[in-house]
Amino acid sequence: MARKINYDDWSKEELIKELRHIKETKYGLVWHRDLPQEKIDTLINPDARTPSEMFPNEMAGRPFPILKETQNKELNGDKDKPINLLIEGDNYHTLAVLNFTHQEAIDLIYIDPPYNTGNDDFIYSDKIKSDYVLSDDPFRHSKWLAFMEKRLKLAKKLLKSTGVIFISIDDNEIAQLKMLCDEIFEENNFINIICLKSGRDEGVKMAHKDKRLVKYKEYILVYAKDKQKVRFTPQYKEKEEWDDRYNSWLDNHTSPNDCSKWEMYSLSNKIKEVGLDIADEHEILQWKIKNRDNIVRLAANSSLAIKGTKGKKYIIKLKTPRGLDVFAFNGQKILFASNKVKNIDGGDKLGEYIGDLWDDISYNNLHNEGGVDLPNGKKPIALIKRIIKLTSGPDAIILDFFAGSGTTGHAVIELNKDDSGNRRFILGTNDENGICTNICYQRMKNINKELGLNLKYYTTNFVEAEPTDRNKRKLVSESTEMLCIRENTFELVQDKTDFKIFKNKDKYLGIIFYEDAINDFKKAIKKIDGIFNTYVFSLGDDPHEKQFADVKSKVTLCAIPEVILKVYREIFK
Repeated sequence: MARKINYDDWSKEELIKELRHIKETKYGLVWHRDLPQEKIDTLINPDARTPSEMFPNEMAGRPFPILKETQNKELNGDKDKPINLLIEGDNYHTLAVLNFTHQEAIDLIYIDPPYNTGNDDFIYSDKIKSDYVLSDDPFRHSKWLAFMEKRLKLAKKLLKSTGVIFISIDDNEIAQLKMLCDEIFEENNFINIICLKSGRDEGVKMAHKDKRLVKYKEYILVYAKDKQKVRFTPQYKEKEEWDDRYNSWLDNHTSPNDCSKWEMYSLSNKIKEVGLDIADEHEILQWKIKNRDNIVRLAANSSLAIKGTKGKKYIIKLKTPRGLDVFAFNGQKILFASNKVKNIDGGDKLGEYIGDLWDDISYNNLHNEGGVDLPNGKKPIALIKRIIKLTSGPDAIILDFFAGSGTTGHAVIELNKDDSGNRRFILGTNDENGICTNICYQRMKNINKELGLNLKYYTTNFVEAEPTDRNKRKLVSESTEMLCIRENTFELVQDKTDFKIFKNKDKYLGIIFYEDAINDFKKAIKKIDGIFNTYVFSLGDDPHEKQFADVKSKVTLCAIPEVILKVYREIFK
């Protein structure tokens, strides 16, 4: 457990001595010490004078974030699909809002944070909105860790008990990040470190120039909210991910025009020549040979062997040149794979099981994906799709609060198309160098044209936090978007000055801004069949339940802004 330290009564000389000690500590790791945040800030940046000067976006009296919709950026590409969210703003503020709207509601988090290489990739924007953190900064790692710690603590609260987080990183911070995640998520919830072959040409050229080892790899740290409740879905390399030599072999022997629509033919005659029966078909990947002549030639050029038995029936394995296995089942189908493995249920699968070494995902031509370019850090769609398929189902909510070019959103929409899923994504990013408006949002527009998606675009703003009656009313008046997101209910039914009603296919949302409007709201809902999740303004935590006695069966009540303030008091205490 971390040592308890109280600096409040320390003299200037004692603080200077402690600062020297911290500077001598490896990496200057102060993030794990039990210090008030402003004391840590002062130690990291001795020139800082007050916390408010280090938080330009959180000025004194204005620390509570809210969301405002930018309606002219809404996308409506498929009315039957879920609504996705893109939030422009500092991701710390985004996470604070999501702690109200999505606490314990997220199935999967994937993030690709700045790697802190010292090469203009990381600004310690929570504290000093000026220059990049450079490689020779003595507190380089501490600044990065303090930056990440705030965000990961909020992110953990968003995960369901079955949720998982994937964090991309490279050599610069993997050791420090592992220690931080062990503390936040607890070491027993560590799942694995995926080693990912990135294979970027620029890195290879530089390594040869400097006469050093070529750097091919990056990492993905994987942690669970509760490891005992996580269930991974086994994944196997799909046919499009197999080694090029197999695809080449197939091309040379079958010359297909469209490998997804090859016509099926039988090997039964060839099988009968050796007097063997064929076992029942397994549910595995299929390759279909285009014509009978090719089948005969294939069999003639291959060795025939018994793969296994099932009663008096047999599975036939044709061992081809160059190591490609061909299986015949019931004399009806030809199936190809690089090898054969058992899945966790004991069933047979064709293809290589995907473990923690991912060397088969291409980083080539990334600038073409999504129709937008991002000079550094863009991830392949195939990578994010694999992560999603490993850990979540077709109705999952997926969050990426370092959204970058928007690959995570793209992957979600493609997967929904692949399996008719209803996954939703939430993307969060600042707009530094136009990355949100010109890259991430533009990509969403491009996807909408190609695949169709529904998207709402929000920006973060702030309201005063001093607990006055005026400020409470102000927070409620600015809470509409947050409440719609919390209830996943966006279709406006009634738009009155003092109350609003929204709906989705399952329920209604009511927001009452003034106590005096309760009777008018009740008159409105009596004319509508359905249940109303109703948020009622109150200076305390009483949602005026007695006044709703005559519509008790139609409403569930919640007092605002108290339900929001409970979350924010904990975050900003």
